[in-house]
Amino acid sequence: MALIQIAEPGESTTAHQHRLAVGIDLGTTNSLVASVRSGDVNTLPDPDGQHLLPSVVHYGEDGVAVGAKAQQFSITDPLNTIVSVKRFMGRGIEDIASKDAHYSYDFAETESTVPRIKTRTGDVSAIEVSAEILKTLKRRAVETLGDELNGAVITVPAYFDDAQRQATKDAAKLADIKVLRLLNEPTAAAVAYGLDTGNEGVIAVYDLGGGTFDISILRLNKGVFEVLATGGDSSLGGDDFDYEIAQWIIAQTNISDTDDAATKRSIMQQARIAKEALAEAESIEINIDVEGGQWQGVLDRSVLKELLTPLVKRTLMSCRRALRDADIDKADIKEVVMVGGSTRTLQVREMVAEFFECELLTSIDPDKVVATGAALQADVLVNATSVGMTLIGDVSLVPSA
Repeated sequence: MALIQIAEPGESTTAHQHRLAVGIDLGTTNSLVASVRSGDVNTLPDPDGQHLLPSVVHYGEDGVAVGAKAQQFSITDPLNTIVSVKRFMGRGIEDIASKDAHYSYDFAETESTVPRIKTRTGDVSAIEVSAEILKTLKRRAVETLGDELNGAVITVPAYFDDAQRQATKDAAKLADIKVLRLLNEPTAAAVAYGLDTGNEGVIAVYDLGGGTFDISILRLNKGVFEVLATGGDSSLGGDDFDYEIAQWIIAQTNISDTDDAATKRSIMQQARIAKEALAEAESIEINIDVEGGQWQGVLDRSVLKELLTPLVKRTLMSCRRALRDADIDKADIKEVVMVGGSTRTLQVREMVAEFFECELLTSIDPDKVVATGAALQADVLVNATSVGMTLIGDVSLVPSA
């Protein structure tokens, strides 16, 4: 495999010339924006102090709402409330229908290959929905930093294909954001942990988000990253965990109309709450109260393990293939960086640690680690001020000559 390095930073600018740039993690479940200020990198909160922006857009009678304001309509107005739109980026309607049937949307009939979701305000594409999320993040950054942005580094899953990457750029253009570059999420996570400064060896980046799974094997040598292998599944993430739990809930109940969009969304929401609670608790009480009926029961870790093990095994199969592609053994892996909110799930951490037989890096909030790394790279791109920082070439894998 050959390493393609993009550039090195130039000389530092003076303090008064510091240019503003941000890193954006455009996530399936949540999105974040981060920036470097006075040498420190932090994610930027909204006026209520919330750093995570739910990747939810609601098309209402009074206009478009994004984030928590949109999320409140998730159950009451599901067909006009778009969630997990990242899974649709750059994909055709047939692909979505075969892999994401558990999402309840009405798709418009169109001659275009780009799927369009019906809403009360008109048909929208995944690009247009994503642009609304990016607009909100940009507005947050401008209001927090007090000036216009010189650009943004936006992260994408490592194996996003050209169509998915272009869709991300198109969404940024609609949001009037200058894209400094797209950065692979695992590379951003490694940068956030400072693994580009002085560490040597091979690391794995295990990235399990709401809608996608990535595994990347990186070799670190004198501050330079070489991507040895990437893999994953663009249709596997925390949403699928929620779906398995929701199916278990449905199997326990006598709820009559589980195909109703509001019912499905309500049960999926309860499933997600239960999954997150079981990261800390041994069991959780679930109360379902929908139009088709009611149910009350308990989900414990043993049942959750049974439900999620097949899905986690799928991620480990990707890990095994990536190791084989990189032509290395598990024993060669020095550390495993855990990325994505779904890595908080106890079953995931236990099975990943058992598979790699090495330390898991979890000290940085797995929801924030990608945005943090993207912000560091954005600052280097516009200022070249960070001492000891190199501009990471998002290294392409090409056949050796």
